[in-house]
Amino acid sequence: MKRFHIHIGVDNLDEAIRFYSGLFGAEPVKAKPDYAKWMLDDPRVNFAISTRAKKKGVDHLGIQVEEEAELNELRSRLEKSEMKVLEEGATTCCYARSEKSWVQDPAGIPWEAYRTMEDAQFFSENMAGTEGACCAPEAPVQFISLKPAARKGGC
Repeated sequence: MKRFHIHIGVDNLDEAIRFYSGLFGAEPVKAKPDYAKWMLDDPRVNFAISTRAKKKGVDHLGIQVEEEAELNELRSRLEKSEMKVLEEGATTCCYARSEKSWVQDPAGIPWEAYRTMEDAQFFSENMAGTEGACCAPEAPVQFISLKPAARKGGC
């Protein structure tokens, strides 16, 4: 089963936790000094906030899957849709060990397709104890389409 993922950068984590806990009617399932995550069933969403995002507001979106076969099917859909896919592979990010792929939508928003295998003690394998974000790739993946007619026109 898939779960929609949203990651938002915030300035004040405690204030944001109070706000989102009230909004969702639930406390975070994971809370660290720089990160919090809610795994909601109604609506089915993995909602995360952190002080490590590159910018405040929406940092990236994603689709989280539970099984490797679901991740392979999702990756296949991305490739068939003629998107340039950045395969990150196994990584530690946001206090979890995951398998990830990235694409960028036409508006420039990074999207990750990923499966989490287990919790981790560090925010990032490359940044244990240091500042900085690890999620969305530094060099954005450019959206490409070989169907120019689909991009013509206005809204």
